[in-house]
Amino acid sequence: MVISSIDIQNGKVVQLKQGEELVLQRDNFLEIASEFDQYGEIAVVDLDAAMNKGSNLEMIKPLLRKAECRVGGGIRTPQQANELISLGARKIIVGSAAFRNPEKKGAGAAGGEFEVNIPFLCDMEEKIGRERLIVAVDARNEEIVVDGWKTSTGLDLIDAAKEVEPFAGELLFTCVEREGGMGGIALDSVQKLRDAVSCLVTVAGGVSTLDEISTLASLGCDVQMGMALYTGKVSLADAFISSLNWDKGKGILDDLSLLPVIVRSPDGQVLMTGFTDAEALAETFKRGNVCFHSRSRNKLWMKGENSGNVLKLIRLRTDCDRDALLATAVPAGPVCHTGAWSCFSSDRDFSLEFLQEIISGRINSPVPGSYTASLDEKLVREKIMEEAEELCEAKTHDETVWEAADLLYFSTVLMTRAGVTVQEVYDELDRRHKK
Repeated sequence: MVISSIDIQNGKVVQLKQGEELVLQRDNFLEIASEFDQYGEIAVVDLDAAMNKGSNLEMIKPLLRKAECRVGGGIRTPQQANELISLGARKIIVGSAAFRNPEKKGAGAAGGEFEVNIPFLCDMEEKIGRERLIVAVDARNEEIVVDGWKTSTGLDLIDAAKEVEPFAGELLFTCVEREGGMGGIALDSVQKLRDAVSCLVTVAGGVSTLDEISTLASLGCDVQMGMALYTGKVSLADAFISSLNWDKGKGILDDLSLLPVIVRSPDGQVLMTGFTDAEALAETFKRGNVCFHSRSRNKLWMKGENSGNVLKLIRLRTDCDRDALLATAVPAGPVCHTGAWSCFSSDRDFSLEFLQEIISGRINSPVPGSYTASLDEKLVREKIMEEAEELCEAKTHDETVWEAADLLYFSTVLMTRAGVTVQEVYDELDRRHKK
């Protein structure tokens, strides 16, 4: 997987060389996040919080529901981590707090201040779960550094990695001396780290070529990129394609390497499956519509190129072995060649999202006699109060189902008129669930 970086400082997206020298700065963080999210998770790092110079949390919050993000920078307590998870963060990145024991006030490693903070990591694992915790093993010449890479700890990279692994589902290794320089990865250090631990490893710092991305993928490592993407030295689409395990797909059709693709709708319904090769993937990103390699015709084809029922790409993700893809896409019409909604079902599965689409269509394009179109603000609120009372008074199972359906319908009409989406309600319920 290729993970794109969004580093934030003073309310701007920045790229720093060696963590200090400002190389570039941008304002359009939501646009950047939308683009990056097509290809993989995004690493959002609050540099100000990391350096105790403030917080960019209000800027970060909308990113967490717009894209799939892992968040780091100045996260020093399990409570902070859990709050970010509840706001939509997929994973949490901790660095300095994992390697400093605040109860020991000695001056540096000799005084015992720097050590793997086991109590902190235990608390983090208990609060958010090991699978959501990433420990940043930032190192300069294989020595762990903290405080925005300014303070050496005396801790050995490999020893520290082994010690934190039981508490973290993933390690983020940044080779600090190469960070921002686009001079290549520290392959020897990466190999040592990969051999030493069995958890997921993501590598950052100096990655600048597709060959390096392929090499890291062959080692079983993900890659995190910043400078090479922002400067255009590496295309994110090309990086994504290079990170896949094409060897697993050899032999499916002659000498071609093909990987399976599962396509689902935004509300989760599986629409179809197919196969892709590097050419079809490149065209998918270029056109913005999902493309495949046709095994029967042995050529590239875009779904809907004849019918017009294209699949508009939202995002692509790989499985854990990088040899299968999951595409989330919006269908322009029936997906199956038979005219069915999907290749697995003749009708679209009913969902609250589907209900809202129907309601929105009735409101925006009313037809004579439409009851939904007749529900103005005053009337729909009256109906909600009426149906809520009837639901509370329901005596039987069937009555409860009937009245609950009425209440959901009228509530969705009110939400739609107010410009509130079902997904926003899901997000709020998700936030409460994770608190």
